[in-house]
Amino acid sequence: MRKLFVYCFGIVLFFGSCEDKKKASQNENEIQNEIQNEDEVEIEVEKKAEPEYPEITNENVVPFLTEYGKNNPETKVLITTRFGDIEIELFKDTPLHRANFIYLVKQQYFNETFFHRVVPNFIIQAGNSDLSSTQKKRAELGKEYLLPAEIIPGRVHEYGTVSGAKEYRENPDHRTAPYEFFIFLGPKSSTTHLNGKYTIFGKVIKGMDVVEEISKVKADDGDWPLNNIYISAKVLE
Repeated sequence: MRKLFVYCFGIVLFFGSCEDKKKASQNENEIQNEIQNEDEVEIEVEKKAEPEYPEITNENVVPFLTEYGKNNPETKVLITTRFGDIEIELFKDTPLHRANFIYLVKQQYFNETFFHRVVPNFIIQAGNSDLSSTQKKRAELGKEYLLPAEIIPGRVHEYGTVSGAKEYRENPDHRTAPYEFFIFLGPKSSTTHLNGKYTIFGKVIKGMDVVEEISKVKADDGDWPLNNIYISAKVLE
């Protein structure tokens, strides 16, 4: 009888021990879940803290970029390609174009777009691609807005100047298509149809050797490089 009692007592201790371990395991899981939930809450808070901007239209483009420019005064951008880096300085006296360019860089619009037009001894143009992601980005940011011209008297296209592209439709006020820009290589004799008609809003301060190399790649009849030249962009200062 005594042996039977010891045996039963041992069973009780065994299951009690198992129950304690089970409870300990449950407590650990609950603590881990709480930590994970707290992390998720923090991540969610961070996401909500990101500013949300309206779609840009021709009606709100000036007040939006004016305000954005005040809060984002940077003037230097780095364009990265497989050929090397191009550093661009943006002019403060073309504030809408400067703000627009900084905005697009910070919204990562230019990433995975191309230098899609190359003309040796003339220009290289960037900001477009044949990827669906580019059109999707434009639709989200504002697919139809144009920038008012900011043409500075006496400022002409020179080696390394950066200008906004235009849509080749009736555009007597020389408004700029916001998503594409071109870097001028020369010669000055080919600027008569550019000066006074395209807004010059920056210049290349480093990397013109890269610009030269890109301008010489093989392209099709439409000046589109046979091998895509992807770019990415970031704000420097």
